[in-house]
Amino acid sequence: MDALMAGAQAPDALARLRQDIENIQHYQSDNAPLPLGLRRADALLRGGLARSVLHDIAPAAPIHLGAATGFALAIAALSYKAAGRSGAGGRETVLIQTDMARWEAGAAYGIGLGLFGQPVRRLLVLRARRPIDALFAMEEALKCRAVSAVIAEMPDDTADLTATRRLSLAARTHDGIGLLLRHRMAAQPSAAVTRWDVAALGGERDPFGGLGTTGFQLSLVKNRRGPCGAFRVAWSHHELAFVETDPVAVAAPAFDRPADAAIA
Repeated sequence: MDALMAGAQAPDALARLRQDIENIQHYQSDNAPLPLGLRRADALLRGGLARSVLHDIAPAAPIHLGAATGFALAIAALSYKAAGRSGAGGRETVLIQTDMARWEAGAAYGIGLGLFGQPVRRLLVLRARRPIDALFAMEEALKCRAVSAVIAEMPDDTADLTATRRLSLAARTHDGIGLLLRHRMAAQPSAAVTRWDVAALGGERDPFGGLGTTGFQLSLVKNRRGPCGAFRVAWSHHELAFVETDPVAVAAPAFDRPADAAIA
């Protein structure tokens, strides 16, 4: 009898689970999006990066992990600025690192973050022993109204579909932004609204030949609110804003021809 009752309840539980998944995937935040200041990207994102949701960021290759981290920190700086303009007083940014992530990618450098646009006095750095602890900390931080952005570094694939669903639900609490910074591109599905693959680009030099702007090759490979696209952008350390750069010229496609044919 108990087995029959359990079998009858299983379809109802499965239907509720499917409905929960549908609600997460089609959730539309009532909060205004965070404009990136990039005309094409903001158009694809319907005004900017959605708030109250989760976003995935990963390097295009392991060597570009620094660029992916810089992109996440730039978004956090924009979120901090937007909170200040809205009268929220510039809320906190939470950076969560596991021990393994810190050993692989290094710890946050306060002076550099300040120059990048993220005031150290508004940055909370939390260290977690295990990735599962980092996910729990991110879930709780996303529920805090004093936080404008939460960045959690994931050195492995612990942030699976179930974990990202929990994070997405927690992000709905207020208008903060959740940024899941993966050390490598994940093959498994995610409940994040967008997914970005980031690579580093050489920026222009300053007038004295020193370091100039930080360049990014951004690939929006998942976008639940519209189409995807690729962008070449730079981060201005003076204006604390993204700047669109000119696209690189691409060579014409090659055509089959005899090996001894003259090159035009």
